[in-house]
This record gives sequence, structure tokens and C-alpha cells, in this order.
Amino acid sequence: MPRDSLTREQIVRTAVELLDDEGLDGLNMRDLGKRLNAAATAVYWHVKNKDDLLLLAGDRVWDEIGLADPDALGWREAAAANAAGLHAMFGRHPWLVQAFGSHLFYGEGKARYDDHCLAVYEAGGFTGAQADRAAAAVFTYVLGNVLGASATASLTRRLTRGGKDAAAVMRDTMERATEIATRFPRLRARLDGPAAADYAGAPAETFEHGLRALLNGLEAGRADVPS
Repeated sequence: MPRDSLTREQIVRTAVELLDDEGLDGLNMRDLGKRLNAAATAVYWHVKNKDDLLLLAGDRVWDEIGLADPDALGWREAAAANAAGLHAMFGRHPWLVQAFGSHLFYGEGKARYDDHCLAVYEAGGFTGAQADRAAAAVFTYVLGNVLGASATASLTRRLTRGGKDAAAVMRDTMERATEIATRFPRLRARLDGPAAADYAGAPAETFEHGLRALLNGLEAGRADVPS
């Protein structure tokens, strides 16, 4: 594809697809050019460098999150829906979770989401810094909750590229972890029960339970925290 027929939108959309398929380490201009049927140099007419492209891709995926209406749902339900949407988006694009450790993301997509979250907490009676803290606390909770899945995706990809059987490595690792866990009484008791088959997994509805607890705490402390 000639450079004059490429658009930034095409490039960014294809970069997201490449990142989803190959992970953060798999983003390079050569492979991106191949997917676009264009020379890598043609991409540079639209983006400055790989870091610039990553920021554009990272901002684009925020548009996937629907914005829940607090007037229709109430602030609690809207806040929970926004958090669930963010959680699902991170799950679809685990590379973005990794990239938060090395890049500062900004853009209209993220700003749109952040602004709406503040509006939701303001609708719930949080004012000034209270709304800022509530939004930041929920965002941090969601981000922490998806770190494990993101790390697993990255590790699996790295092992596979290195010619190893990722599933076998994971299985052997969990066997060793389980052997160590049985030395401790509370862990051993759980491993003797139904959870033994999925020692590495979190209990069902862990995300939802934690989110409810967090929103409960924010609501309870809303009137007591100075703005």
C-alpha cells in the first residue's frame, strides 16, 4: 500500500491488532508494514516513532468502553459498570497493562473515560478531591486485578517464542508451588478441597466482590472525608 493511501487510523488499528496478537515486544515497524502491505518507512509519514505509535494505540482502545449513565442507573451501578468495562478492555488488550509500567498514556480516549468517571462520582455526592480519590482508587483496583492475567499472557508468549512448551512449564511450576503450599496449614486445607484443581486461580467473582467492598468503603467514608 503506497504511503499516500495509508491513514493514521489504519495504522493505529493495525497496530492494536499486532499488539493483541504478538504482545508489547512484538510491536515493530517492519511487521506492522507487512500487515499494512506497505514499507515500514511509509508508516513514519504518519507517526513519529514506535513509542508514538504505542501511545496512539493505547489511547484508541479506551473508546471501546461504554460510559454508564449515572442518572439512569444511579452512581453505584454506573461506577461498577465503568469499572467492569475497563476490566474487560484490559483483558482484551493485556499489552496495555504491561505498558503502564514504562509509558505515560494520555489522549482523548482516556480523557473521555476519566472525565466521565469523575462525573459519576460527582453525581454520587463526592466533591473535589473526594471524586478524584474515588476514581483513582477504583482505577488502581481494576489495574491490579488484571496484572496476573497480563503477566500470564506475556510469559506464555515469551516461552513459546523460546521454543518451550508453555503449558508444560506452567504445569510444572504449579506443581512445585503446590508442593510448597502444602507445608502451610491454611493453604493445605484449601488444596485438600475443591480449589485444589485450580490453585493459581482466584475464587469465583473475586473482582466483583472486591469492587463492591471498595465502593461500599468509598460510600461510607464520603461524608467523613474533607474535600
